[in-house]
Amino acid sequence: MSSSPFRIISLLPSATEIICALGLEQYLVGRSHECDYPESVKALPVCTEANIPDGLSSAEIDNKVKEILNDALSLYTVKKEVIKELQPDVVITQAQCEVCAVSLPEVEQALADHLDKPAQIISLQPNSIDDMLTDIKRVASTLNVADPGDALIEDLEDRINIIRHKLKFIDAKPTVACVEWLDPLMVSGNWIPELVSIAGGTPVLAEAGKHSPYVDWDAIRLADPDVIVLMPCGFAIDRTMREINLILDKPGFAELKAIKNNRLYIADGNQYFNRPGPRLVDSLEIMAEIINPKQFIFGFEGNGWIKFSV
Repeated sequence: MSSSPFRIISLLPSATEIICALGLEQYLVGRSHECDYPESVKALPVCTEANIPDGLSSAEIDNKVKEILNDALSLYTVKKEVIKELQPDVVITQAQCEVCAVSLPEVEQALADHLDKPAQIISLQPNSIDDMLTDIKRVASTLNVADPGDALIEDLEDRINIIRHKLKFIDAKPTVACVEWLDPLMVSGNWIPELVSIAGGTPVLAEAGKHSPYVDWDAIRLADPDVIVLMPCGFAIDRTMREINLILDKPGFAELKAIKNNRLYIADGNQYFNRPGPRLVDSLEIMAEIINPKQFIFGFEGNGWIKFSV
């Protein structure tokens, strides 16, 4: 197995997971404040911090994000002195979503002003599963581990194809609404509709490859999905549970098909669905368990997702 001599800083949880899945964790010298998987990366120096206080409700977070962005400020601060001390050769960031992680221009500015040598920036911008696999290939190639990258991609594709194959002759495709934010309501776009489709469902109110849209409650009532999955961005299951009444108290909630048929689920958005790295395939397996429980048991229930009985 070839190895990388680079000093790597990852400013994105999914990039950290890609680096570790490629067998390069030993070359990671810094991480973002949100990089927490695998557990061992928590020992690394932290190179960013959030400018949003802890303990806010969903509505307060949304308002704070809009306020900061309207003022043309950043949601995150790059710890430039930490990066200067670490002297990375490669920094991995993203150009996907300024709400999700530190922006590419801020990283470029920090490196230009604070490094004694040029550092290569790898900027990821996935909108689909194929994009995620392409990102793995690009990172692996840049870091001189092309063969392990190909092996990782082949393994992930095999797992995806197992689900596709098993559902090949199943015609029933229940409608599925995936909720990405509780207040105001957003449904999950980007790669999530694709996960739903591969897992045997029909996504509603969002399009594959497009950003997650705000919706009003009446749109969800009108769609009346067979399955509802709550997966708020950045929220673990217990964090979503703290605001579950935002959904339960909606007018007509109890009359929805999903609720009548006991098909309301809460998934760990933070660890799985919101991170476009290798565990996006774990997220697909979670979705397959939820949508087609008779066909799939991957062992994620209770950890990656729960059924919520009203």
